[in-house]
Order: sequence, then structure tokens, then C-alpha cells
Amino acid sequence: MQPIEKSIGYKFKDKDLLKKALTHTSYAHEKEEESNEKLEYLGDSILEFITSKFLYQNYQNLKEGEMTKVRAAVVCEKSLFKVAKMHNFSDSLYLGKSERKTGGKNRPAILADSVEAIIAAIYLDGGIEQAEKFIIQNLKDEIDFATKHVGDKDYKTVLQEKLQEHGDVNIQYEITKEEGPDHNKIFTASVSCNGKVLAEGEGKSKKEAHMNAAQKALENLK
Repeated sequence: MQPIEKSIGYKFKDKDLLKKALTHTSYAHEKEEESNEKLEYLGDSILEFITSKFLYQNYQNLKEGEMTKVRAAVVCEKSLFKVAKMHNFSDSLYLGKSERKTGGKNRPAILADSVEAIIAAIYLDGGIEQAEKFIIQNLKDEIDFATKHVGDKDYKTVLQEKLQEHGDVNIQYEITKEEGPDHNKIFTASVSCNGKVLAEGEGKSKKEAHMNAAQKALENLK
């Protein structure tokens, strides 16, 4: 636990909270322990609140709709995955045997969930100010970037324009997989052009999965 605490800059009074935050359901089922799902649920709400508060206090030039777009761009799997990678959460995750074998420690969805669980664990252990400190320290740059690009077109629109440069094409998005309980589903989407699959993406909603698939397709085209 010490490398995690040193990296995030917070020392837990209750070490069990930190362990629970890093315990994936696959490990919890094997060991009959509690997973990080409930912490993740709480952390998601705290993250949205703190991000909303920060935007309200520091970006008063943004309209309500723009703040919503910025928050959605920041409170997403992609941003949280970056935070998890920055602090090497993958090295400390408790995963079940099958999840480990299939590369679970590097899955963006699992790592993003662990960040939300850590946020909740910090809140329960040290209060809202410590949780806010962690969130802002790790996501301030993402927030700043998103505010500067809030008027930009989304990835699906950019991909459509790119693919239709030389005429009409048939672009389709399809949800290919759904995993997890109803309150915490992970969707996998594919995007295809004229029947050829260009990329896949994951997300906590079908919309986010579509957007991540479009982003990866654009990266592949480059």
C-alpha cells in the first residue's frame, strides 16, 4: 500500500479502506471479500460534485450547457484511466485469477473504476477536503484543456466528416458487449464503415462507448 500512498500524496488511517478500493469483483468473489463496487459508486458522485463546484467557482464565463460538456469530458473513463496509469494503480490491484490472465490490470474500465473507488476511500478516511485535493491535483489539467475545447466538434462528428470527404459512406455503431451489474455496466461498441470494422471502444454508457470507438478510429486513420 505504501507506493500508492506515496504516489497520491495521502496516507490512510484505515488501510483496509485502501485495500477495498483496489479490490476488483473478480478477486472479491474468489476470496469472499467485499469489492470496490460500492466505493466506486460513491466516488463517482463525489467526483461529479467536486468537478461541478470547481467549474462553477473558476470558470464563470462558461454557460450551464458548456459546464455540463466539460464535466462529461473530464469525468470519463479516458481521464480516469490516465490518473490510474500515472499512479501505477495496476501494480496494486487485487484481481481474480482469470482477470489477471486476460490482462485485467491494464483494462481502462477496471483502472478508471479504481480511481473512483480511491476517491471515495479518501473521502471516508479523511473527509471531503482531502478528496477534493486529490481530484483537483489530478484532473485540473484535463479540466483546463476541456474548457478550452468545449466548442470543438465531438469525435463522432469529426470521424463522419473525415470518412465522407470523398462521398457518402455507410457508418454504423453497434454495441457488441455489455458487462457488469445494472448500476455499473461497461459497454463495448464497434464503429464500421461500409461493413468494415474500424475500431472498438468501451464506456460506462452506450454514448461514451460510441465516442471512444470513434476516437480510436480517428487515431487508427492517422
